[in-house]
Amino acid sequence: MPHDLSFDHEHALDLDSPEQRWLTQAIWEQEVVELLTVGIDIGSSTSHLLFARVVLKRESEDLSARFVVVDRQIVWRSPILLTPFVADGTIDAHQLRHFFQDCYRDAGFTRADVDSGAVILTGEAIKKTNARAIDEIFAAESGKFVCATAGHKLECILAAHGSGATALSRTRNGCGLHVDIGGGTTKLALVDKGEILSVAAFAVGGRLIAQDSLDAWTRIDDSAHLAAKDLGLALTSHKLEDEGLRRTIARRLAEQVVDQIAGVELDTLGHALELTEPLDRRVAPEFITFSGGVSEYIFGYESKDHGDIARMLAEEVVALLPSRVSIPVVDAGQRIRATVIGASQFTVQVSGKTIYMTDAEALPIHNLPVAHLDMPLPEVIDPRQVASSFRRSADRQDLSCAAPIALAFTWEGLPEYSRLRAMAEAIVEVAVSDGKRDSLLALVSDGDIGKTLGRLLDKEFGLALKLISIDGIQLKELDFVDLGAFLDPPGVVPVVIKSLLFS
Repeated sequence: MPHDLSFDHEHALDLDSPEQRWLTQAIWEQEVVELLTVGIDIGSSTSHLLFARVVLKRESEDLSARFVVVDRQIVWRSPILLTPFVADGTIDAHQLRHFFQDCYRDAGFTRADVDSGAVILTGEAIKKTNARAIDEIFAAESGKFVCATAGHKLECILAAHGSGATALSRTRNGCGLHVDIGGGTTKLALVDKGEILSVAAFAVGGRLIAQDSLDAWTRIDDSAHLAAKDLGLALTSHKLEDEGLRRTIARRLAEQVVDQIAGVELDTLGHALELTEPLDRRVAPEFITFSGGVSEYIFGYESKDHGDIARMLAEEVVALLPSRVSIPVVDAGQRIRATVIGASQFTVQVSGKTIYMTDAEALPIHNLPVAHLDMPLPEVIDPRQVASSFRRSADRQDLSCAAPIALAFTWEGLPEYSRLRAMAEAIVEVAVSDGKRDSLLALVSDGDIGKTLGRLLDKEFGLALKLISIDGIQLKELDFVDLGAFLDPPGVVPVVIKSLLFS
């Protein structure tokens, strides 16, 4: 099941404090900003972090203009940690905390040195008990960190960006199929000229069968049982001591990976392992890229076993692939570290004259995820088409439009009443489908229609909404926004924009 992005409202930095007002003003007055950011990845199988320095430059003299990243340099990488678990199956947050503390010390940084960061939770880490414990580790930084739980689809997107596959596709001006084989799942992304067209995930990974701390083969995930059942075998810890049996299971799982890459009709086992709808292969890929822990073996960067079947799975994929797929395999660069390197962060001020708010008490709010309209607005706006586009954007990131969210879009053309009315109808269809809404809805546009659109939704549709409609700001997919309380004087709302960064 996909999971919504989670965000912490309780410990966030007070955007109305004197210190934050000073920081906000300082950023407004700068043209170039240098940040130290940290990217932290916590998954079912492995966890790691890295520090990067990022330079941002203001695009124009407008104080609400977007900053763009002009340079990013990774300055320190942690070792890869096998994510620690305690006896009840939950993640050992105490050991994780010490791992991250050691990383800060070894890198020569303190928490005060870090300006922004991104914590990505995947797999077992997104379960409520685990996520709550992990959130507590970073509670002190929640005002400057994005903490996101990634469902299967968002994992696909993050792996494609984090591996370098999207950048490679853009550089080659071609279409690639990215394959991320982790500990428990494999994620696919079809990327054409740098744009992710479709994603899919299925339950095959390198730690479906694994040893415990005493070197006993005690971990047998459901997917491994399914593969064994398909082969007419019954798995037990005792039987898994047989290397030949483990190899047989790895080969059957590898067949599922290669079938998915080749795009052939899946067999019964293949359908049973699907976690999302199938990949939409509207464009044929010209090359394949791999990432995830299993990719280290595929490319020959790792040969040592780590108490699982990752090496066997990789060897079987490598053996099967040439007979089934004719396009080349390319190393996109990041492999096991295919994740965010942190988050860029900058502040803009938005004049109260261009904002429409129905409930000022709903602010401040922090780390609102962004669903960006993935289509240009035509002269005649079709509300159903626009609503469908917003849903696709949210679905790609495992977002719920019923939860607090920012719907962002580029406004092109005249602000005629008929067009604004159609846009309002689309927003109601996607975000207020049952006629009511309890959580905050933010509308963010780069065109001069924020106040008009907000008033139309509030007055003409008569909806009881916690609504804020802002214009003059450009957002994109994988952005998060903080909306501060209205400051009067000077009559502005501070907006902090945080963008996930990739190497």
